[in-house]
Amino acid sequence: MKAALHLLILAGIIAVVAGCRPAEKGAITMKTNDKTPDTNVVKVTKTDEEWQKLLTPEQYRVLRQAGTERAFGAAYEEFSKQGAGTYVCGGCGAELFSSKEKFDSHCGWPSFYDPANAKNVISRDDFSHGSVRTEVICAKCDGHLGHVFKGEGFNTPTDLRYCINGVSLKFVPNGEKVPAKPEPAKP
Repeated sequence: MKAALHLLILAGIIAVVAGCRPAEKGAITMKTNDKTPDTNVVKVTKTDEEWQKLLTPEQYRVLRQAGTERAFGAAYEEFSKQGAGTYVCGGCGAELFSSKEKFDSHCGWPSFYDPANAKNVISRDDFSHGSVRTEVICAKCDGHLGHVFKGEGFNTPTDLRYCINGVSLKFVPNGEKVPAKPEPAKP
């Protein structure tokens, strides 16, 4: 009984100390991105069942459960081949990034140095996995997009790397209209 109590106390102390660690190199702590998010964004709210009908299982796992897709997967290969256009949220269709700000960071996930439409991209502290990171989410549907890192030495205007899950994005080539709402997932 005493041993179990000591282990419980020790686990609590470790959790507190781990939560107070300084941010790891490359992590940034900010509640929002450097641009002011629009507080008038109309939120998209759906039940879990509605999201599951709208999204593929992988999109649901990433966007709704804060998962991470496999590095160098099919979505990344597709991203690498895409030309000029806009990247919208795979969940709600909100404009998120522009191809003008995309770059190859060789990390296996789509990378951008700046959100094209800051009112639809927000960030918040992420304390999961025993470290401090900055999570990037869609302001419109609260979908998990990925994380943003600072100070990695990439030759970009902002020194930021928005490391985004490819399945959380939908590419709209220049000249095509951004869809009003996404199509339901194909079974």
